[in-house]
Amino acid sequence: MWSFVHKLVSPRTFYAIGGRLQPALWVAALTLLGTGSVWALLFAPADYQQGDSFRILYVHVPAAILAQSCFLLMAVAGLVFLVWKIKLADMVAAVTAPFGATMTFVALFSGSVWGVPTWGTWWVWDARLTSMLIQLFLYVGVIALRGAFASRDSGARAASVLTLVGVVNIPIIKYSVEWWNTLHQPATFTLTERPAMPAEMWLPLAVMLLGFYAFFAALLVMRTRNEILRRESAKRWVRELAGEG
Repeated sequence: MWSFVHKLVSPRTFYAIGGRLQPALWVAALTLLGTGSVWALLFAPADYQQGDSFRILYVHVPAAILAQSCFLLMAVAGLVFLVWKIKLADMVAAVTAPFGATMTFVALFSGSVWGVPTWGTWWVWDARLTSMLIQLFLYVGVIALRGAFASRDSGARAASVLTLVGVVNIPIIKYSVEWWNTLHQPATFTLTERPAMPAEMWLPLAVMLLGFYAFFAALLVMRTRNEILRRESAKRWVRELAGEG
């Protein structure tokens, strides 16, 4: 069993499997994002209070959820790397960090744009906004820490430790609207409650959320395969692959 798992998480196996999955992931991402965008912008009704400005949420909500998911993925990958020394886990964590930072920035920026007509200001030191800003700083810190060491393994270990420490911020982000007096609205999606908005509004949001995740999966596979080629360039199978190319 362990030998099967070890083979499955080897860079060479991931590179081969990822190459087969990548086209389907890109098709799914483009289809979902295209369908969700047209549905959200052209067919979803305007909000009775916010008007058309609420459509920003079709980008804001998926970006915010995905930003947190990326950090959780980095934490799991960092733990696997620290405990079992699996190189592929560190590669996944390394390529996830820039995307997660970008999604956090998109969530903060789109939330600020939405806040102008809704709250009358670009920024307030709201518990949800502040904890998301802290997450952006954590992403930047993890990325910077990787390049701060002469040894790649030392940088990877330091980044993994910081990620595991920083993951405590995820429940703070999630429950900040319940723990503190905050302007931010409660979660749009929950696993235990029916969405407050009508189906014609939340269904395109669900499609956009799936599209964001499909886009992340496609990009993760592509960038991890590139990272494998970069790190494993001295391996015979990579040289043979380059020769075929």
